[in-house]
Amino acid sequence: MRSFTSLLCAMTVASAVAGPLHAETAKTILFLAEDVPSGLDLDGASASITTSQTGMVNIMEPLFGYATKGVNASGITVPDFSKFEGRLVESWAFDPKTLIWTLHLRHGVKGCTGNEFTAKDVVYTYERGKSVSGSTPVGWFLANVASVKGFTADVFKNPAARTLSPDEVKAVDDYTVTIAQSEPNALFLPVLTIFGTYIFDATLMKAHATDKDPWAHDFANNVSPASFGPYCVERWEKNQEIIFKANPNYWRGKPAIDRVIMRRVPQSSNRMVILRTGQAQLTQNLTPREFDSLRGAPGLKVEGVEGNESLFIIMNFKIKPFDNIKLRQAIAYAIPTEQIIKTGYFGQAKPWHSIVPSIYPGYAETPTQYPYDTAKAKATLADAGYPDGKGLEAFHDSFQLTYPAEKESTVGPIVNIIQSALRQVGIPATLNPIPLAQFGDRTLVKRDLPFALNDYDKAIGVDAGYTLQLFLVSANKGGIANESDYSNAYIDETWPKARVETDPAKRNALLADMQEQAMKDVALLPIVEFKTQYALSDKLTGLSWQSDSSERFFDLKLQ
Repeated sequence: MRSFTSLLCAMTVASAVAGPLHAETAKTILFLAEDVPSGLDLDGASASITTSQTGMVNIMEPLFGYATKGVNASGITVPDFSKFEGRLVESWAFDPKTLIWTLHLRHGVKGCTGNEFTAKDVVYTYERGKSVSGSTPVGWFLANVASVKGFTADVFKNPAARTLSPDEVKAVDDYTVTIAQSEPNALFLPVLTIFGTYIFDATLMKAHATDKDPWAHDFANNVSPASFGPYCVERWEKNQEIIFKANPNYWRGKPAIDRVIMRRVPQSSNRMVILRTGQAQLTQNLTPREFDSLRGAPGLKVEGVEGNESLFIIMNFKIKPFDNIKLRQAIAYAIPTEQIIKTGYFGQAKPWHSIVPSIYPGYAETPTQYPYDTAKAKATLADAGYPDGKGLEAFHDSFQLTYPAEKESTVGPIVNIIQSALRQVGIPATLNPIPLAQFGDRTLVKRDLPFALNDYDKAIGVDAGYTLQLFLVSANKGGIANESDYSNAYIDETWPKARVETDPAKRNALLADMQEQAMKDVALLPIVEFKTQYALSDKLTGLSWQSDSSERFFDLKLQ
């Protein structure tokens, strides 16, 4: 392993090659991350990884965004989730009788290649999503959640159903698009703010299509699908660094920061020290202790928000012995939540009482809970057929608690606490760190991890129903991120009813029942919700938070 001194020297040389980094030379910032994007395809395996999402939201542009609520006490600009504003859409109308949305697009919007944004780009984006040709059908899933007409589960069984029809999404003229819904659904606008619905530059993508890859997934994952967003990819070295260059044609004006260098520094302690030297201007995902140590440090500041980040455990229903509900419940009782909050988060977290973020509409604290109780854990383990853990030795591989190796500094202390607590009640847990990109592929695409700890996947759609479909609805019913391969008939039958329910009280009651069912089954094991925090130079302003926790470089300014 390279020493920190050699790392810092190498970074200094690389910085000189890449260009100026210091605030006094302005216009370039160095952003240290635990990883850089492993892919930039909205329908790719890396779509669930926050660092990849950061790349996507800065090179592409949505149809809609949330209006700004204001600046919180910490200094972060936060959104108003009750108000929408047009981005690539200038104005819009909805006909409740026909369930058709008419979107009037902005004129004169140009992307990184100089191509002008028109209705054909919107149609192409939906065509691509309905093709379900990527490794993960994110575009299809989001359109399905929004009840866009034609985006049903039939696409997985019938290739003919993958063709987009004009009565679903239609270009009326160069700057007008209509999108039809199959049913009333209030999630339409919220969904269109999410990264997976950002608009492709159709001309660029078609130029890089091949017979084997007609939707240019390889190009998006390895070069860049940069379109109409504020930044373009200047250089990308996977596992090392990606450089974003300001799009001079961006419709809201040229960004204040000319270049953003996003560099991979896996160890949070190294990121912290480099930030202290003044070479870097921004980082996140430090440990709570490291954030505390930077508060009041000369030239630095720490900003944070009570958002939607959480820690949970995945136990795969399709892999023995996790198909045993009593075993799952025994593990739930064995998790020492308060110790994790105190030791792992230094008090900067709180117990999580559902599988929906507590700030989301429709969240319900479920009647069923699993407080830390070793006696109850042992008794439930015996009820599962494994008294004192006898018999579990046959499932050694299943009890490897997997987590992203790049997150060792933040979750390392936590996995050790969990391993010790589980062994105390007779559950033979071992630890299995693997690369983040591999972790994302195995949870989102292969779904073959038996036992895993996750602190980065989250529901970006700000709604309990969105969260429930994303994580709990059966895969063949539209649950795209069902990492535990959970399937429950009540959940699958209730969500379609809740999705179209127009009475908020009735809808919330259905969502609360779904959350309770999931908690009884330990579909996912929620542990804590923790604060989203950033450490940055005191010369950097404008930091904003969105539900994907990805930094919006356009909002930043360097004094």
